[in-house]
Amino acid sequence: MTTARSQLISVEATPYYHCVSRCVRRSFLCGYDELTQTSYEHRRGWVEKRLKRIASVFCVDVCAYAIMSNHYHVVLHINKDQAYRLSNHEVIDRWLTIHRAPMLIQRFLKSENLSEIEQNACLAIIQTWRERLCSISWFMRLLNQYIASEANREDNCTGHFWEGRFKSQALLDEKALAAAMAYVDLNPIRAGIADTPEASSFTSVKARIESHRKDQITAPSLFPFAGNPRNDMPEGLPFSLADYLELVDWTGQQVRGDKSGHIQSAQLPILERLGIKADSWLDVCTNIKKCTLIGSAAAIQTALPKFNRQRRTALQIP
Repeated sequence: MTTARSQLISVEATPYYHCVSRCVRRSFLCGYDELTQTSYEHRRGWVEKRLKRIASVFCVDVCAYAIMSNHYHVVLHINKDQAYRLSNHEVIDRWLTIHRAPMLIQRFLKSENLSEIEQNACLAIIQTWRERLCSISWFMRLLNQYIASEANREDNCTGHFWEGRFKSQALLDEKALAAAMAYVDLNPIRAGIADTPEASSFTSVKARIESHRKDQITAPSLFPFAGNPRNDMPEGLPFSLADYLELVDWTGQQVRGDKSGHIQSAQLPILERLGIKADSWLDVCTNIKKCTLIGSAAAIQTALPKFNRQRRTALQIP
């Protein structure tokens, strides 16, 4: 049974979410189709480019992503405070970079004399756009609509391209966030199409590594690492890039099972800092796709009322 989006996304519970969209047709989103001997590799660039464009407009930050052959993963951060700090004109400017302006808004921008009713109508439109700019549903909608249109045009067909709605998981604490990001960035390695994070094309971990090599503070269009939590904590992910890379490296070495590919082992300071036991961490990374809420027992219990839910259908991180 489909769960209402209001029971899956609640910014009051957490601003972090892991989302997945999967292609509905046998045809590939990306990759190489052995049956038709057709390569769709170029579509990975479509998804990555569109993802970065929407992230530059929306007040939704991209923490991690991986673009696979028939689906893609993103870990998103809802930046509601940023959306509500924007002026009315800043909201309009952002929204109109990917949409056309209604006539009433055009008149508003030209500072024409508007009646009180027209002024109120403009403010209502701007408020709607402000809310959409920090909406994961609208973020994913604009990403998926564009890719579906481009793919259908290329395939010379019509109809659904995506497998219904995107799936989302609430990440309730630091442990859940780190687990989801590592899970996403390790997708190509688990699938056996890459040997190391730096060789994993169209992933956030590779983008971050390449930016680091260029002495850039953070990869363009990606939510930055802010380092260990502290009193003067800036906006960003609550751990350092170095610790995260060690986390990905170590997890990729350990999570093997029936999956192909592995990376070299490494020390993992982040596990000790977050108080994560190795066995528990591996269990989380193996089963992360099975639940809609991910976090510690206390975090899950606290979040349930905010999602209007009573049942604990969640993945608990010790």
